[in-house]
Amino acid sequence: MNFEYYRIFYYVAKYKNITQAAGALFSNQPNVSRIINKLEGELGCRLIVRSNRGITLTPEGQQLYEHVAIAFEHLQAGEAELKRSIGLQSGTVYIGASETALHGLLLEQLQTFHRKYPKVHVKIYNVSTRQAVQSLKNGQIDLAVVTTPADIEKPLKEIRLKAFQDILIGGTEFEFLVGKPVRLKELSEYPMIGLAQATKTYDFYEKLYLEHGQLFQPDVEVATADLILPVVKNNLGIGFISEEFAREALEKGEVVKIPLFEKIPERCICLIYDRERSLSTAARALETLLTAAAAGRQNRD
Repeated sequence: MNFEYYRIFYYVAKYKNITQAAGALFSNQPNVSRIINKLEGELGCRLIVRSNRGITLTPEGQQLYEHVAIAFEHLQAGEAELKRSIGLQSGTVYIGASETALHGLLLEQLQTFHRKYPKVHVKIYNVSTRQAVQSLKNGQIDLAVVTTPADIEKPLKEIRLKAFQDILIGGTEFEFLVGKPVRLKELSEYPMIGLAQATKTYDFYEKLYLEHGQLFQPDVEVATADLILPVVKNNLGIGFISEEFAREALEKGEVVKIPLFEKIPERCICLIYDRERSLSTAARALETLLTAAAAGRQNRD
């Protein structure tokens, strides 16, 4: 059965008037009447009764209309929702973000995104880099904004958004370490604050230590990067943290920067997505915004 027949029947039954139905369909009265006759012929029953007062549905016509109306109105709702989504008047973006990536870049960019597309919902899952990558593989999120090293494999793609530098900091009780560069092997004499072994940041420092013949063994392990600073402030040990995260505390004299003899490699906040999975219009818009901001940042640098 031609769907167009049912669409025409829907408007005829809705308006109870052939002329009004033809106007809503941008058609003409003879064509609408012809289609209704064909539909009745194919179904083998009368659907409408014409009179001077307009159209009346037969019991069979009313029965059919109740089903056609549900189907057609669902299609209309779906089409309207799709148009809103394409026009970024609705939709949801699911993001997995590590703590450093969230505070070091993503929140600022989401302000811009929200101002531009206020009707789009954003759901942020604050997780480790490893958890974000796994969620992306499982199709639970659209985008991952995390820190290197991410150690991804195809079909995942990584786009570097912003470089950052970690530094070694201590509370005020560790001010005596500020005078001259300290070697990694000397740090074992002091309590170390670090992220748990399940994180990529732990892997990063474990590799750095091994390259210099040392073992990375934090005395205090925290779940997220934002917890390192308050623990260090309270003189429970020393720890590695993004220089940007530590800037305000350094300026206030709450912590001190401990010079390190060995160079800490630069790290990056990066965007990761699955090339084999199509992004929604909203997710694609956020990806475009993030990559455009990164390109502008690189040009300025």
